[in-house]
Amino acid sequence: MMNILGSLGGLMAGAVIGVAFGTIQNLALRRNQKLQQTGKLENGWAVMPGSMKRVAYLMIALILVQIVCPLFFMDGSQWWVSGGVILGYGAMLLRQLRSHVRKA
Repeated sequence: MMNILGSLGGLMAGAVIGVAFGTIQNLALRRNQKLQQTGKLENGWAVMPGSMKRVAYLMIALILVQIVCPLFFMDGSQWWVSGGVILGYGAMLLRQLRSHVRKA
């Protein structure tokens, strides 16, 4: 029973991290689209400024979860956390895809 709860907890923690990262990426995308529409985005290389910083924050969040909740990373449970991140971020991407399909 404890193994199942640990796996479920890891999956939920990963999903929260994935959804948070997806939400932050979507907000940055909307901001950059507004800048592009208003003509304030002069440099084509700066389409997604700060994206490396956001990826670094994602890595920091994953490291903090490893430090704060080491139970999630014992006996192969780290794969549940990774799966949760994939599910959370994938859900955000799927939501964005559905939104684009509806507009088209």
